[in-house]
Amino acid sequence: MESASLNQSVNLDEEELESTKSCKETSKKPKEFSDVWNFFIKKGVGQDGIQIAECKGCKKEYKCGGKKYGTSSLRRHKDNCKMIKLNDVGQIFFYHERKIRSKKVDQKIARDLLAAAVIKHDLPFSFVEYDGIRAWIKYVNPDDACISRNTLVSDITRMYMREKGKLKHVLGNIQNRICLTSDVWTAYTSEGYICLTGYFVDENWKLNSKILNFAKFPPPHTGVELAAKLFEFLKEWGIEKKVFSLTLDNASSNDNMKDILKEQLSLHDSLLCGGNFFHIRCSAHILNLIVQEGLKVAHVPLHKIRESVKYVKGSESRMKKFEECVGAVGNIDTSIGLRLDVSTRWNSTYLMLDSNRKEEKKICEFLEPFYDTTNLISGSSYPTSNLYFMQVWKIEVLLKENLSTEDVVISDMCRRMKEKFDKYWSQYSMVLAFRAILDPRIKLSMLEYFYGKVESDSSKCQEKHYSNANKSSPSQPQSSSIIAPTSTQGGGGIKSKGKRIFDEIKAFESQSITSAGKSELDLYLEEPKLEFAYYEDLDVLEYWKNHKHRFPILALIASDVLAIPITTVASESAFSIGARVLNKYRSCTLPEKVQALICTRNWLHGYNIDRMEEEDEEEENLNDLI
Repeated sequence: MESASLNQSVNLDEEELESTKSCKETSKKPKEFSDVWNFFIKKGVGQDGIQIAECKGCKKEYKCGGKKYGTSSLRRHKDNCKMIKLNDVGQIFFYHERKIRSKKVDQKIARDLLAAAVIKHDLPFSFVEYDGIRAWIKYVNPDDACISRNTLVSDITRMYMREKGKLKHVLGNIQNRICLTSDVWTAYTSEGYICLTGYFVDENWKLNSKILNFAKFPPPHTGVELAAKLFEFLKEWGIEKKVFSLTLDNASSNDNMKDILKEQLSLHDSLLCGGNFFHIRCSAHILNLIVQEGLKVAHVPLHKIRESVKYVKGSESRMKKFEECVGAVGNIDTSIGLRLDVSTRWNSTYLMLDSNRKEEKKICEFLEPFYDTTNLISGSSYPTSNLYFMQVWKIEVLLKENLSTEDVVISDMCRRMKEKFDKYWSQYSMVLAFRAILDPRIKLSMLEYFYGKVESDSSKCQEKHYSNANKSSPSQPQSSSIIAPTSTQGGGGIKSKGKRIFDEIKAFESQSITSAGKSELDLYLEEPKLEFAYYEDLDVLEYWKNHKHRFPILALIASDVLAIPITTVASESAFSIGARVLNKYRSCTLPEKVQALICTRNWLHGYNIDRMEEEDEEEENLNDLI
């Protein structure tokens, strides 16, 4: 009995000891509740008696014990440590290419991408608040925080200011001048908007076209108000002393505006050569006036064709019957289809409607070169202005050749069109001829040939040719005196001492050549011109980029002259984009938000539009021009 009691007491004592031991162990190792310990390992106590923890990813050690050191430093390191994100299998997944990336999405990058998508695809601001879109985002990433439309507008504004700062930095650092176009547009809401577009050659010798401003412009739209608004834009961008030219259409208010703006810029002595090259007329609008004048003679057959197009496209049954008739005739290109703008789509439209009348066919053949020229100059990304001279020359030659034709209708059309042509191009301007001279395939010899084709009197041809040549040469020292210091500053910015020495040698050689009586222009003209047969697709800007060390001043002049826009079509393309942004469903969008959307889209994507709408956009441009 005593033995049993003794054994029971011994067992109780052992249980008490085990319980006491487990309690002591529990008190020594309390449970860790913080999630940071999934990413850190305790390394014991350091020499100063404070607990140390080591990161599982980068192996960096932090103090974490006592009242002074908690887990805040560990948590901050966890959020920024890239090695943790890659080493923790629970936080990673694979791409389709089996590349690993963090599962956690960077909210800043995600919001920037969303803002860029809204800008590019003309999505409404309320897009981010659609229930279906939010449900999709939550499914893809449950941790993603859906934003409101106000947050989206803030992100778009921030992106606009960031891209504006980048472009302003580029415009401030380029050595050459900036060419401009401007136009006024009436939106769907009947509000007026003004667009200012800048053209310049960047440091890589690429021609750039950027929308600088797309702002609300309330009436009156007078020349005084236009000049004040444009000068305000120039000061906003800090380019009021870097303007070279301004291309405008033929509106009377623009004629008054360019005189006022030219006077303002001249007061600051910021225009080259006294502003002789400042105002450029839009060649697309001039071409429109010329062709419309000629079409007045053929208004009767044009009216019949347009009415026929309306009748055929009036119902589906008529279109099917018409397609059967076209198939029976055969050998007709129907890829373009029937168009009411028969002045530009004349050939296919006429052939599909009537292939027997010879008179209209002659008119079609006569107008075809005008259509080709319109296609060349009516794009928002157009060739450098050296080709402009050749297009004007081709039109003048065509008109002179057909003035004495036996066909009365064609002859009457040419007479009317030649009168309108002479009104605007009674003589080729110096800047227009100098663009052609800066093309190494043309120079002076080819220019003389061109003048000979349009001037029957050889004495007048020589007078016209040499007057322009003589005007070009004296202007070069004047331009050089303005541009040369900029070129010197650019060379002085190189930190390498060796390159500075080479720059000084180049400058000495340039001075020696000038003192010997031969300028850069003389040396350039003395070299044989390039043959069109081998350099038909020559990039003129690339040519001057490769020869800028031989002709530094002439290359800078070329970057100014070749950047001059010959039309205002790029500004009108901005209005087409504006019509998609400010439509009847978004008529309450504030003007500053409209400017942010249109400008940022242009800076990021140029004038590109969706492929499905590209043909409609081109057709609208052609309809506006001819």
